[in-house]
Amino acid sequence: MSANTWNLPAVTVRSIAVGGMDNNVYLLTGRQSGDQVLIDAADDGGAVLALLAEAAADVNPEATARLALVVTTHSHWDHVRALAEVVARTGAKTAAGRDDAESIEVPTNTLLANGDVLSFAGFALDVIALRGHTPGSVALLYRDPAGPAHLFTGDSLFPGGVGNTQQDSARFNQLLDDVEARIFDVLPDDTLVHPGHGTGTTLGDERGHLQQWRARGW
Repeated sequence: MSANTWNLPAVTVRSIAVGGMDNNVYLLTGRQSGDQVLIDAADDGGAVLALLAEAAADVNPEATARLALVVTTHSHWDHVRALAEVVARTGAKTAAGRDDAESIEVPTNTLLANGDVLSFAGFALDVIALRGHTPGSVALLYRDPAGPAHLFTGDSLFPGGVGNTQQDSARFNQLLDDVEARIFDVLPDDTLVHPGHGTGTTLGDERGHLQQWRARGW
């Protein structure tokens, strides 16, 4: 399975799509330190472990690749199917939004809240809570000092709209409010959006449609 790859100065980002719902799995690897963060161990543990091995081969020869953390963007079943296997095989710690953790069968070591910063050797990720798709959904932001930021949105933001809120107007308005206030109001247009399924986009490509999304209600 061939990974999509973004070679940034401090971090390499890789992604693969797994399972019948084409879930995106993302892996960030510190190029010098070897520290790794996996975003959504969604399915196909073998493919995820192969992705880790592929990334490990590219780190600084003086460093040792180490899966430091598996972050689950939200608790829906299709985003956690390989979590138990990956944790068992690697010994990695886990993290998820505080209000989703109880719904994830694998114990969560770190409970995430809006504004948290996850720090690793050579890079950091900002935690952005986006309530609505699930109560504890989170996005993760990597601020590349040499180029556009990379935003990993789970199922909360896609090309063409926000995530499914089950036709619940309160949940929809909460999610769109969070997406506007915590993402579009503070991040620039060149920010790259990496969603939980399908192809990516940029905030600039989506910004002009926010009012259309609010008017249609999904």
